[in-house]
Amino acid sequence: MHEEVIENLESIHGALLRMNRSIQSEGTFGVIKWDRSYKRLFRRGMENVNLELTLIACAFNLYKYHNKRNRLNLLA
Repeated sequence: MHEEVIENLESIHGALLRMNRSIQSEGTFGVIKWDRSYKRLFRRGMENVNLELTLIACAFNLYKYHNKRNRLNLLA
């Protein structure tokens, strides 16, 4: 099984997948960064940065909840 994994990673398809993964940002962070135009932290200090990221995460979750609730209301 280990040899098969190595072969898949070293194939052309595996190289393209690795290159694509290095370009893309990860899930939620990518949505916050690009779709919401959030480029940088505005606060300094560990406690303030933690607070800012927590607020951004709460806003993201509320936005997802709002969209899901509206979708369900349209279906009902």
